[in-house]
Amino acid sequence: MPRRAHKAWAGRMAGPTHRLVEAFTTSLPVDRRLYSYDIAGSIAHCEMLAKQRIVTRAEAQRIVKALQEIHTELERSTFRAAPSDEDIHMAIERRLIEKTGAVGGKLHTARSRNDQVALDLRLYLKAESARLIEQLKTLRRTLADVARRDRAVLMPGYTHLQPAQPVLLAHHWLAYAEMLLRDTERLTDCRKRMDVLPLGSGALAGTTFPIDRIYVARRLGFRTVSVNSMDAVSDRDFAVEFLAAAAIVGMHLSRFAEDLILWASQEFGFIELPDAFATGSSIMPQKKNPDVAELIRGKTGRLYANLMNLLTVLKGLPLTYNRDLQEDKEPVFDSVDTLSASLEILTAMIPVLRVRRERLCAASTTGYTLATELADYLSSNGVPFRDAHRIVGQVVRHCIARGLTLESLTADQLRRFSPHFRPDVRTWLSAEAAVRRRRAIGGTAPGNLPRQLRRHRL
Repeated sequence: MPRRAHKAWAGRMAGPTHRLVEAFTTSLPVDRRLYSYDIAGSIAHCEMLAKQRIVTRAEAQRIVKALQEIHTELERSTFRAAPSDEDIHMAIERRLIEKTGAVGGKLHTARSRNDQVALDLRLYLKAESARLIEQLKTLRRTLADVARRDRAVLMPGYTHLQPAQPVLLAHHWLAYAEMLLRDTERLTDCRKRMDVLPLGSGALAGTTFPIDRIYVARRLGFRTVSVNSMDAVSDRDFAVEFLAAAAIVGMHLSRFAEDLILWASQEFGFIELPDAFATGSSIMPQKKNPDVAELIRGKTGRLYANLMNLLTVLKGLPLTYNRDLQEDKEPVFDSVDTLSASLEILTAMIPVLRVRRERLCAASTTGYTLATELADYLSSNGVPFRDAHRIVGQVVRHCIARGLTLESLTADQLRRFSPHFRPDVRTWLSAEAAVRRRRAIGGTAPGNLPRQLRRHRL
């Protein structure tokens, strides 16, 4: 009997668990954060047991009251774990039995730790996904705000990290807002597959008790219940899908961070980091480093690794539950924490970046970014585009050899390369005109901004 008080499964064993095994198998330091979800699930389960007359109303009231007290203890950090506690689920059950005696042992009727653990992780990820979705929306709103502020600022757009064509800075900001919109949609869609109640599946085969799973699902806010008990206790697809979505968000944030790092460099000089979001050097007094952006870029590696971690844990697992699944929580928790922190600090930093408008505008025509305008001009005057492309390439080569810019050329100088250049060609040779002409849906023209802004102001 004494051993049974320590371990829920001790009746099967003739001797105590080795201390090294206890230390190796415990997950309490990791899964402690699930306590509120574990207690919520236990209360709903207990209320269902009473409703179905599997336990008495009086017993259920005692159990629920004790669970609420345990929740308070955990919130106030007065809860004392025991060496025998394998995880937060068994720790709470042990404490419940301490408080209520044998009555507390009835809570586990028609339930296994297998479906209990699956329930807690789903509840946790449903809540955290909803919070991350709100953070993504906030960041999108922030990008829309700075896009509205910078709607008249011109800059060079890049391909291959080479100046390509003039664009609006607002258009660049909103490109990332579009990525975040897709991220929001992915997490929202992923949440649908979290929204399935596994409780009631038992260890793997269901239960013989007359439980009401629909009642528990409604009580806990689940859309539906699982239909195969073996799949329900071993399924972690929803967690893998979350980690994949989180990794994609991280990739987007890393790309954004890389732009900020480049733009803050002396070579680009497009933005200046506020002191509150930069660091210095321990040896070089002049340095102002973009450490926040670099860490966002670096932490993406954690998000990728967490996805591979769980995929590797799941690879080759036979049905149904295996203890390997205890390793599902650390990557999930780490990705939630990493992604949330990155979103929070980026949202705070973006509005206070100092945009060097003059530098951006001056750079918008460097690198012969108006070459495509000349090719489009010729094409609009009947020259096949491939011929126009070749002619303008010759013009650019001429300018490079003589240190000239395209916008400095007169119509007469251009006519040496093609008779299709007319005096009105000069109206095409400015970044402002180049941007204004890109009026097709999705283009960088100022007239397209209101439509984009409405998508992200929320």
